[in-house]
Amino acid sequence: MPLRRLLPLLATLLLGACTHAVKPVPPPVAPPPPPLKIGLALGGGAAKGFAHIGVIKMLEASGIHPDVVAGTSAGSVVGALYASGMDAFALQQTAFGLDEAKIRDVRLFSGGLVQGQALQDYVNQLLHKQPIEQLKHPFAAVATELETGQRTVFVRGDTGRAVRASSAVPGVFEPVEIRGRHYVDGGVVSPIPIDAARQLGADFVIAVDISAAPDGNNPQGMVGIVGQSITIMGRQLAAQESARADVVIRPELRGIGPTDFEQKNLAILAGEKAALAAIPAIRAKLAALAASRQAATATH
Repeated sequence: MPLRRLLPLLATLLLGACTHAVKPVPPPVAPPPPPLKIGLALGGGAAKGFAHIGVIKMLEASGIHPDVVAGTSAGSVVGALYASGMDAFALQQTAFGLDEAKIRDVRLFSGGLVQGQALQDYVNQLLHKQPIEQLKHPFAAVATELETGQRTVFVRGDTGRAVRASSAVPGVFEPVEIRGRHYVDGGVVSPIPIDAARQLGADFVIAVDISAAPDGNNPQGMVGIVGQSITIMGRQLAAQESARADVVIRPELRGIGPTDFEQKNLAILAGEKAALAAIPAIRAKLAALAASRQAATATH
């Protein structure tokens, strides 16, 4: 080929190569942030704990499904069952079928204290003896170590025994021995287990506070007196923990005492009402947190 015809062809090829070389490379697409992990922290309050079921019903009905669950005392009972995979209606059915006598085993030779073995067996029966680490969702039961007064968070082992330890109201239930240490009600040190839910990895914690300030009435019976005393002592702790939650739901439970198991329906309804009122705030705060995480991811 004559040189004069070859030169234009070479120029065209070189120009095409340069054009290809300077083609802009699209910037890398940042991966989306992982989904928010929602935690549910269920506080203590004996028979008032049925309100937790109403809260869960409304959360589920609104499409809000907690990923991790922490419970103190009565909250540990409901929390363990919920973490096992029971939905709110199964929880309600279980509650209505509960005979208080099945979980109250008084031992006269220990001063008339409730042993707690019946509660342990009842929970394990419902869970088919699944240990905590095999439950469907991560779960933590909070108790108080009697020897040191330290908060203890059970995330492995016998679920029923952990719930029993978390629910062992001092002066009413016998302390529970686990691996040579003794444990009583988690409400002594952590009335609302928000910190335990964070320990399970929760990014967003919905707390349920079923305690109530003294209303001027004299509580009846040993359980009522002790429960009221623990609530009074724990009010400052509860306030401190509540500040670390994203949303706190407080059912109106005045008139329902810690031993009023026959008022479980009223407690459930109170939980439903309080949760329903909190749904807009939960959704707004979840959306704001998700947007914030998305923006933070985009800048990195």
